Order: sequence, then structure tokens, then C-alpha cells
Amino acid sequence: MKICAENMVGTASASREVLQRIRAVVGDRGWIEAADALVPYLHEERGLFMGSCTAVVRPASTAEVAEVLRLCAEAGVAVVPHGGNTGLVGGGVPRGGIVLSTARLDRIRAIDAANRTMTVEAGVILADVQAAADGANALFPLSLAAEGSCRIGGNLATNAGGINVLRYGNARELVLGLEVVLPDGRIWDGLRALRKNNTGYDLKQLFLGSEGTLGVITAAVLKLFAKPRSSETALVAVPNLDAAVDLFQRINDAAGDALSAFELIPRLAVEFCVAHIPGCSDPFSAPHPWYVLLRLTSPRREDPLRDALEAALGDGFEIGCVADAVVAQSETQALDLWRMSESIPEAQKHEGGSIKNDVSLPLSRVPEFIDRASAAVEAALPGIRVCAFGHLGDGNIHFNLSQPKGMDPAIYLAEWDRLERIVSDIAAGLDGSFAAEHGIGELKRESLLRYKSSVEIELMRRLKRTLDPAGIMNPGKVL
Repeated sequence: MKICAENMVGTASASREVLQRIRAVVGDRGWIEAADALVPYLHEERGLFMGSCTAVVRPASTAEVAEVLRLCAEAGVAVVPHGGNTGLVGGGVPRGGIVLSTARLDRIRAIDAANRTMTVEAGVILADVQAAADGANALFPLSLAAEGSCRIGGNLATNAGGINVLRYGNARELVLGLEVVLPDGRIWDGLRALRKNNTGYDLKQLFLGSEGTLGVITAAVLKLFAKPRSSETALVAVPNLDAAVDLFQRINDAAGDALSAFELIPRLAVEFCVAHIPGCSDPFSAPHPWYVLLRLTSPRREDPLRDALEAALGDGFEIGCVADAVVAQSETQALDLWRMSESIPEAQKHEGGSIKNDVSLPLSRVPEFIDRASAAVEAALPGIRVCAFGHLGDGNIHFNLSQPKGMDPAIYLAEWDRLERIVSDIAAGLDGSFAAEHGIGELKRESLLRYKSSVEIELMRRLKRTLDPAGIMNPGKVL
């Protein structure tokens, strides 16, 4: 697999004079130059990419971000926006130039309880956004495994997904307004808290999901929702994938929008978690090929969620789409069930090399995809172990491939491109996407060119040239 980017416009070396001017803007607290202190900013979580940069700057205000970008634009110096460094496609790995960390842009500017909105700066950690919403008797529903360290600006720049997309949507659907510093240093103040605003193009959508290639998100107006006051969690064993889809339809019919999460877990993932995650145990007395972890929530304390859940599960037993089920009897038991689901990527690390695929399909085609893709990769590399899990309710499957037992991890990971191509071809042939919630970054640039139409690629390139003509924003990513 390729681990370095091609040289691009906007990667000129920063002169000492330019660096000194930038340092004067952010001050000593906002400046990192020592080689050992730069290391945490140069690699991504999986260890697939290692980059380089001249310095890390940590502006403390939007005005400082704007001045840094103005100076970099004048000098043609690349700028790589950096949040919590939890991305999975190399989107935050620098290829020269400077890294612009949002860590000091960490204020919650305002909470409007009546309007159900919160205005936050880009460097606020997602868990702190959630806690602030909770303190205002509301919910900010974006939730993912890295929420204790990822930052909201990065979540928005990558259009993060997570476990609540089924009910609340991706990150881009949780935003009403943005403040963005453009590549030339100008500030676009789009911090509108309006749910209806038909005044031309919706500019914020250009930057949501743009992975820092069009500008730097410095603040956002987020939507808040009614806080859940009743909740039910169940882990359901199902005999096959078609039964899992059937169960989704039944639960959805019975509970409507109370169904906030519907996650798929294979038997292999349960075995990995039991073997490697302390305190994790199999809640069933007998093994089953597939499991579904689901949650119902409601803002009403007395909502009969348990009745709706048990009725749907009872119907499922009757027709054979449910083999067994555990309904959490306490919040502690519910958290234990969710902990197993969230621990799958960590458990996989103990089984050697893992090749990750992040695909999405129409829900009706997920069983066919998993069956076809599993057969194809097993034929391509005998002994490979398919661990397909994820957000079944919204069609997003993490089709992860653990190495054959005893195989050298380096030799296995050298198969990444070949195996990913097999999986992505099948997803595309079923009207799916090769990138569901992880994005493009550096890892999937070639796939973008392969699966997007020439019209789409040309439109994306025109946007890039228009907003970032000097090519300084996160060069080598996406396009």
C-alpha cells in the first residue's frame, strides 16, 4: 500500500522569516518546533502513514488562524489542519509545511436552550460538547469510539458518523452554521442558528466533509435535541443476515424513530472480544453466527419502549428471525453490551494485521454484499478471517479482514490494495460506496478517482481550484 503523497502545489518550504512572523502571531504557547515534540502530529492512529512538517502552530482565536493562513498563502506554505488525530485514512498527516492545531480553540461560546443550539469552537473535544449539552438538559447525538479525544472541528471536517446516524444523521446534518477561515486568510462568518434559510447556496456544506482541503473550520452552530429519559438496549442473536434485516424492519415498524441504533456483530468479533478485552463475556450459553445490538430511546419517561421491544422480539421468535435475545435489565448491563461492540477494533489488534474497509450499501443489499465479499476475499487469500460489523441500520459496514493465523503481519498488510479493490468493486456493483464514514484522506484517493464519475471529479477539482488556487490546504488529501 502507498504511504506517501505526491508533491503538490502549496508545499514550498517555509523561510525562517515567514516562520518568525507566524510565531509572532501565535506566541510561544502556540508554537512547537522541537523535533521530538512534533512526532505526535506526524502519524495517524493505525501507523500506516508518517509525515513531516516544519512546525506546529496552535492559534488561540479565529483572528490568529486568519493571520496564519494569510501569511502561508503569501509564501505558498502548506497548511494541514489538525484536530484530535483520530482519523483513519491519513487525512491529518502533513506532507511538509506547517500543522495548524485547533487544540486552543476550545471555548463553548453560547448555548441557546430555547433555540436548541450550541455554538462551539473547533477544538472542543466531542465528549465535552456532549457534556455541555447534557448540562443544558439536552442531547448532542454525535457519538463514536474516539469521542474522548476527537475534536468537533475534525468531526465536522470529516462528516463523522457513529452509532446514532440512524436517528439523527451524520455530522453534516447536525450543523446549522459555520465559521471558516478561507485559504487566503479571509473569515467567512456563517454562524447562523436558523433552521430555515433559503438565501442562495448552502456554503457550509462545502466545508463539511472537505477534510481540511478548502479551509479551516473554526466554530460551528450545532443542533441540540431532547434528552432521552427512557432507554432500552438488547443484544439479539439471529440465524443469518437476512434475518437481521428482517428484524430491523420489525423493530422499526414497532418503535419508529425511537430506534436510535442498530449494530451488526459477527460471531468472530464476539470471540475476539472475549479473548482480548478484560471483563468481556459472551451473554449467551450457545454460539450464534450473527448478533444485533439495538437501542430504543425516548424523551418521555413513561414511554412503553420495553413493551414495543418485547413484542417485536416475540414476533421475531415466532417467525424464526430471532434465535435468542438478552434485554438489558439495568444501565450497567446496557453499558457492558455496548462496550463489547465498541471494543471490536481494539480486540482485532491482538489478532495481527487487519485490513479495514468502510463501505455503505442500501440496507436491503447488505446481506448479498457480505456474502459475496466474504467469498471473494476468502478465495483470494485462504485463511483470511472476515470480521464484518458496524452500523447495519444505516447500511454502513466495517468489512475488516484479520490476517490468516500464523501469517507475517507485514506480508499480510502488503495485500491491502488488492483486497480492498476486491471489496470496493463488489460494493460499487451493488450501488454502494467504498467510503461510508471514514472519508478519503490519503488512503483512498485512488479509489475516489476509480469510482467517482469524471463529472464529479471535475466539479470537485473546480471547487478546489476556486477556493484554494495556491493549493496550500492539506495538499495530497482527497484529490
